[in-house]
This record gives sequence, structure tokens and C-alpha cells, in this order.
Amino acid sequence: MKLLEMRILRRAVVAGALAAAAALSAPAALAEATKVAAIYTVPVEQQWVSRIHVALVAAKERGEISYVYSENVANTDYERVMREYAEQGMDLVVGEAFAVERAARKVAADYPETAFLMGSSFGPAKPNFAVFDNWIHEPSYLTGMVAGAMTETNRIGMVGGFAIPEVNRLMNAFMEGARAVNPEVKFMVTFINSWYDPPKAKESAFAMMDAGADIMYAERFGVSDAAVERGVKAIGNVIDTAADYPDTILASALWHMEPTIDRAIAAVQAGQFEPADYGPYSFMAHGGGSLVLDEALVPAEVVEQVNARKQEILDGLFRVNVNDAEPEPDA
Repeated sequence: MKLLEMRILRRAVVAGALAAAAALSAPAALAEATKVAAIYTVPVEQQWVSRIHVALVAAKERGEISYVYSENVANTDYERVMREYAEQGMDLVVGEAFAVERAARKVAADYPETAFLMGSSFGPAKPNFAVFDNWIHEPSYLTGMVAGAMTETNRIGMVGGFAIPEVNRLMNAFMEGARAVNPEVKFMVTFINSWYDPPKAKESAFAMMDAGADIMYAERFGVSDAAVERGVKAIGNVIDTAADYPDTILASALWHMEPTIDRAIAAVQAGQFEPADYGPYSFMAHGGGSLVLDEALVPAEVVEQVNARKQEILDGLFRVNVNDAEPEPDA
């Protein structure tokens, strides 16, 4: 039986039960019918997964879904947790399959009646495994323009988690944006091989500052803390942390997961979920990515230049290159 047919059959049963419970409100009935679970390998406070969590919480607060989640799930436990949620009858399971691709896809194949939407470096798979990613290379390029225009030492430090395509493309876009306005800029690049180790990221940032970096690309938590302590500037990634680091964050490339999550939920509710690549919904044109900059810290002429390039991106007149290769340091 195909995914759509199974979903229609199950919804028919649910609809009958809901009709018998006339006291339920429409939003409550919808939430009962659309059960969503998420699996995170890190705390929900971590910037990347926080974007997914925020979008799902928003859908829950609108009365569109019920939502449960597991955080800090070890890779060795990921398959078990996926199966448990599928056995509980979840309509949609959201997660990150980067380190557990084979296991996650195996589980999805075993539960064809469940929709799976997973962060992945690879493509979708029939009948029910859709993928997404944080394609915010466009605003990352724009933040690079800010950094390139404002560095005084022409040395920028970059601290990343793992050298995987999802991280590499953002760092490469940032570097390209910086070089577009300042061909003299040099980059120091390091990866801490962890998604959440602020002390290690902070230590790496200090080493780069000691080597002359006066702007830090904060792909990981801990880098901006180091920037504050040393009085240098930083560029944010995925979330806006400017309020937490006053007078430090020049600009940030933000990820908005709502366009992706909302489309997936709508597809599930309509019985039309398909194994598709939801990655493009992170593009700026869909509202999945955006730029924020501090005009109190960034000179007006730089703001004007960056905003002009941003408009070109939105108008389809400028395309930011996608480069998934590990970024190469200059020194």
C-alpha cells in the first residue's frame, strides 16, 4: 500500500473517532490528527537545531500539531529513538541524519506510513524520506562583505564545527563575500570536530586573535565569547546573538526553518507528503534565510553596499556560488 493510501486510510479512522468526540474543538482535533516528533543529537539551545525547534513550537502554538522531541540523542541511539517514535504513530518525524544516514534511511523504509524530514547531505528516498538543509550561503556571503570591508588587520579567523558540506558552503560563501570587497584579506580556518564544545571553540578563537585576527566568524558557540573578552568583532551564524554580545556582532546570517517546516506539515495534513528536497526553502527568496546587521557598528557606506547586493540576490541578478569543499586557510 502506498504512503498516500495508508495515510488516507489512517485519517479516515481518525476522522471517525473525532466525529464521535464532538466536544473537541477544531484546533484540538487537528493537533490530535497531526503528531510530530523531533530527534536532536545536541541540546535544543544549539543554534542549528534551535531553528527547527522554534519552527515546530510555533506550529504547535498555532494549534496545527502536537509536538514532542528528544535532545542529546547519541548517534548509537538514533535508530532506536526513530523507531520508538514511528511505533507511537507519529505522522511526521523531523531530525538530522548527517552522522546516521544509513540507519535513518533504513528506519524510514521500515515505516512507510510515517513521513520523515531529515537534515541530510544526500537526496530524498522513496517512499517517505524527505531532506532539508540550511542553505544560507546567500546571507553568509553578505556578512563576508561586512567583514572584508571592516577588518583593519586584513586577517579574519573562522572556527567551524565539522568540515561537512553544510558548514563548508557557508564558510566559503563568507570568504568569497569578504574577498569581493577586500582582495587583501587572509583567513585562518580551523574545525573543532564537535557541534557543541564552547570552551574548545573559544580556545581556537583566542589562538587566531593572537595571530592577528580582528574579526571572527562565529560558526560555533564560544567564539563570540572570546571576541568579547579580547574586544574584537564577530560575525554571527544561523541565529541572532547580538543582544548577548553587545558591541561585538557586526552582522549575522540567519536561518529561518519555518518555510520548510510549514510546507512539510501542510503536505502531511493534505496526505500529499512526498520524498523531496526541501533545501531551497532556506533560500532568501523563500524567507528561509536573512541578513541582520548592526548599523551602529557598520559604517553607512558598507550598509549601503551590502544592501545593494542583497537586493540583487532577491531580484535574481546575482547568484552566490555554492562550494561544499573544505575551506582552505591562507595562513
